[in-house]
Amino acid sequence: MGDSFLTLRTIHMTCAGLSILGFIVRWIWMLTGSPLLAARMTKIVPHSVDTLLLASAIALVTIVGFGANAAWLSAKIAGLIVYIVLGTFALKRGSTKNTRAVYGVLAIVVFAFIASVARTHDPAGFLHAVHAAH
Repeated sequence: MGDSFLTLRTIHMTCAGLSILGFIVRWIWMLTGSPLLAARMTKIVPHSVDTLLLASAIALVTIVGFGANAAWLSAKIAGLIVYIVLGTFALKRGSTKNTRAVYGVLAIVVFAFIASVARTHDPAGFLHAVHAAH
């Protein structure tokens, strides 16, 4: 797993950070009614970052393999689906700004869960520590 793995992992982690940062900024702009939310770059950059994030994820899976990593990778994929759905409700589909605010917080929590799964390679992520405390 040499240099290509480390490079891809760095790209993936950087894109993940840029993705959540971009989501939070757009979510705040939506909540505050900022005209920046309608800017052309605001519509293009997130898709570019997320495309590179997904491409790097696929490339990483081809290197590390899915079989032995299926549990935690599946948890990340499931979390990603939940994050995307929550994110669309936070930015567009929520009926009120209060509803969108709640969906935004939930999306951020799910993103943190996905990151914890990636960091620990444990499908329970930070929930493992919460469960272990009881």
